[in-house]
Amino acid sequence: MSDTVRQFTVGHDDDGVRLDRWFKRHLPQVGFAMVSRWARTGQIRVDGKRADVDTRLAAGQVLRVPPGGESKGTGKSARPRRELTEEEIDLADSMVLTQDRAAIVLNKPPGLATQGGSGMKQHVDGLLDAFANDGPRPRLVHRLDKDTSGVLLIARTPGSAAFFSKRFSGRSAKKIYWALVVGVPSISDGMIELPLAKQPGTGGEKMHVDEEDGQPARTRYRVLDRAGNRAAWVELHPLTGRTHQLRVHMAAIGHPIVGDGKYGGQDAFLSGTISRKMHLHARRLIIDHPDGAPLNVTAPLPEHFANSMANLGFDEADGAELPPAPPEFTKADEKRAAKAHAKEYRKERRGERRKRSDSPSGRVRSSKPAGKPLGKTGGKPGAKGAGKPGGKPSGRPARPGPRKPGGPRPSGRR
Repeated sequence: MSDTVRQFTVGHDDDGVRLDRWFKRHLPQVGFAMVSRWARTGQIRVDGKRADVDTRLAAGQVLRVPPGGESKGTGKSARPRRELTEEEIDLADSMVLTQDRAAIVLNKPPGLATQGGSGMKQHVDGLLDAFANDGPRPRLVHRLDKDTSGVLLIARTPGSAAFFSKRFSGRSAKKIYWALVVGVPSISDGMIELPLAKQPGTGGEKMHVDEEDGQPARTRYRVLDRAGNRAAWVELHPLTGRTHQLRVHMAAIGHPIVGDGKYGGQDAFLSGTISRKMHLHARRLIIDHPDGAPLNVTAPLPEHFANSMANLGFDEADGAELPPAPPEFTKADEKRAAKAHAKEYRKERRGERRKRSDSPSGRVRSSKPAGKPLGKTGGKPGAKGAGKPGGKPSGRPARPGPRKPGGPRPSGRR
């Protein structure tokens, strides 16, 4: 127990944190009741001034803490560190792409889970003790699926964890994925807008498109190259962060990720020398850094992905350029989408009889500047119904006003 007055300088990681949170991070043995009493009686000082438990601290400020305050059995014990084997330490070190005082960036291999689960003996979270040294234990701030490889950001301190988590939740972090997909999307640069929800009966381990109750999900994609009509190399930019979003979206438009049997079934596998492992890789991450300059990290491809790229005739250099910024989804766009959805709903309620398309069309549109909304991905000019512009019978001029009962209905779903 300390019997002298202590002084601490607030670090950059604690900039903006509440006083009581600072104590929880740095002096967990001092309970909240004691911190409140010290603040109430003026014993805690920040730059010589009294402070309350909810006072926000700023980097560089000097915090005065009175002696004592520790009480046995009331403080939370630190998480015990597990002794890692030499093989586990070597594995952890082999994944490091770059590290500094705030972050460790790993290149997660496919097949290694990010966190533990039922029967999961080895995972990234369990290897983080290799980077603890004498400081706080690093912590995860985002996740990758077990079979997805690539950039995984680890925060070194509680302060940097809060900083990075805010960037991920605020969608300012730019995540770029590479994938090989079966077939070739007819729209080479597009936006997939399909709401997602947990699929009933799967224990929450599988997602599906749910137009009624799903959460909004948006994925920007760009075809970088194609191998005839057999496969395509695509760049994926998730604009939301739903579980399995990229996998579900690509399967929903008829182009599952190669090796993703969970969402693509047997159609997700290519014959010949192409690996049956999943070909989804978190290629690049660009995110703000607490020290100023943004963190910009690229992860090399795993062996099976690189071999498949070579076998299909793809050159990694063709994907070096960053995609242009996606068009903004404005309030006017939201109103138009809501109006179109309401109109479609009213039509269905009046007894729509036309058979719907078997494949979910969702909201898929081109991301190019011309950007007219598109119905189904893969639609062709010569397809059935193409001779009815605007959904009106040929030979009859379109006119404003509500459609008469019994008129033609639009095909597909929004």
